[in-house]
Amino acid sequence: MEWCLKQPKIELHAHLNGSVRNSTLLELAKVQGEKGVVVFADVEHVIMKNDRSLVECFKMFDLIHVLTTDHETVTRITREVIEDFAAENIVYVELRTTPKRNEAKGMTKRSYMEAVIDGLRSVDTVDVSFIPSDLNRENSSRYFASNDNGITRRRIFVRLLLSIDRRESTAAAMDTVQLALELRSLGVVGIDLSGNPLVGNWDTFLQPLLFAKDKGLPITLHCGEVKNRKEEVQAMLDFLPQRIGHAIFFEEQQWKQLKQSKIPVEICLTSNIRTECVTSINNHHFADLYASKHPIVLCTDDTGIFSTSLSREYRLAASAFGLGEMELFQLGKNSIEYVFADEVVKKSLREIFDSATPKLPL
Repeated sequence: MEWCLKQPKIELHAHLNGSVRNSTLLELAKVQGEKGVVVFADVEHVIMKNDRSLVECFKMFDLIHVLTTDHETVTRITREVIEDFAAENIVYVELRTTPKRNEAKGMTKRSYMEAVIDGLRSVDTVDVSFIPSDLNRENSSRYFASNDNGITRRRIFVRLLLSIDRRESTAAAMDTVQLALELRSLGVVGIDLSGNPLVGNWDTFLQPLLFAKDKGLPITLHCGEVKNRKEEVQAMLDFLPQRIGHAIFFEEQQWKQLKQSKIPVEICLTSNIRTECVTSINNHHFADLYASKHPIVLCTDDTGIFSTSLSREYRLAASAFGLGEMELFQLGKNSIEYVFADEVVKKSLREIFDSATPKLPL
């Protein structure tokens, strides 16, 4: 379905480290293999696979954390991820990442984020609009932009979400929130809570999240990814975040509360299947939420880990749930209302979608 690729799309649930190109990982693994950091022969076949098992997916996550530990690599993978998103006609992306410390590399949480921002600045295949102040000075409400040389290029709007890892302490989580507040002028628009859903307790992160909410930072939570977390799911729903990710293991009353609250859900079809949270696409809760007209947005989660793209997620939704071109286009357009960017950006996105509205057959 060529139109899945052609139509403008919005990505609201994409992890930086999980979206690295296989070719880049292979190159980095070779270098680290020569240094004795990894055994290249043990990871090469996993990197090159497109249909990884759940165990292999977790192995990839561990490998990526080993390979992306210096500023230069963080800058590079950020640039490549944005180039890949733009290449498939994604016009707005909220890229989420956990600010990392690495004393051996002289990396602090701030310097890590500066490396990410350097990656945004270094993209030269498309016009990357990520600084809010720039949007208010220029005519940014168009799909294309002219650079200093007068060359017209496609534009992608990029915003950043800082992730609190569930392994972190309350103090470390508060550091991340403070950093997000300090970097608002450089495109940081919100906070994400993510990481291994079996690790950590909600109460550990409540104070930093309440502080973020009090300071006007929108929040999205990975919620209901695993069973036996019903009390946490309840606490998250009561917290009323601006969005939630996945929303798989809910009890009946929690589904009712979710639908009543109208909290938008970030849907990651391939991810949910590959992680075996959903037994098959036919049992995915997308169908129920879509039929209920609940706010939802199709996302990738980790394009590299799960060998997918947003266009493929659209195609999967079309084939599994019988959605046509106009229905998917409207689903994407509806996502504009769930982004964490300001009204200037939302207005721009509405104009982009309006100009690309599919023509219905006569």
